[in-house]
Amino acid sequence: MLMNEIRTVEALRYVLPLREGGSLPALVDADDDFKYVLKFRGGGHGAKALIAEFIGGELARAAGLRVPELVFVNLDEDFGRTEGDEEIQDLLQASRGLNLGLHFLSGALTWDVAVNRTDALEASRIVWIDAFMTNVDRTWRNTNMLLWHGRELWLIDHGASLYFHHNWDGWEKAALSPFPYVKDHALLAQASELDEADREMHERITDETIDAIVAAVPEEWLLQASTEISPDEQRRVYAQFLKTRLSNSHIFVNHAREARNALV
Repeated sequence: MLMNEIRTVEALRYVLPLREGGSLPALVDADDDFKYVLKFRGGGHGAKALIAEFIGGELARAAGLRVPELVFVNLDEDFGRTEGDEEIQDLLQASRGLNLGLHFLSGALTWDVAVNRTDALEASRIVWIDAFMTNVDRTWRNTNMLLWHGRELWLIDHGASLYFHHNWDGWEKAALSPFPYVKDHALLAQASELDEADREMHERITDETIDAIVAAVPEEWLLQASTEISPDEQRRVYAQFLKTRLSNSHIFVNHAREARNALV
């Protein structure tokens, strides 16, 4: 089951773009009086990036890691109408309907692996979850981790997870991948408790957890993500991919251990 029901909010005001890039995420005000980092279905890899962000973020939360609250954010046709930037206007027009928001952690700083430290077990949990969901985007160059309240480590940006879905052919083989990109993981050197993390993750993440997360992916994202594969078939593949990786976690855990041994 999902740890929390996913709320839906209405975007009220476009505050500012957060960085350059194809997806152009933005800070927005919503009707619940909170600010969110909004990921647009009309940007970058489109709905697939939102699907990966949602599944990846909720899996990390289920694993007991800190992830900002994820909410579905509705954009109506009037949202951002006064925005003067044509590229942003095009993005907003292409993103009408449900998008994905991450609760904005005001005052958070980028986690710097050269300065900030976490304990070995937490590092191992994060390496495990990223290898499990094949997240290629947590390297020392771009950690996608934040330091909040002076010491807490928070995980963000899971949109590069589940990269098999950019080519549905061969997903069964991809499910058994050792995940070679783990060698570049920002926390690999600190991850000396991979066996304990593996034991914990099998207690926290079950087939039922996977089914609940995949079932919560909005239908309209799946319809946009593929015109050739039905939403039901996409859900089946996502769930089976993750269940296969879970039941064969020794493959990516052993590879992560070997990659770590080569570093330290």
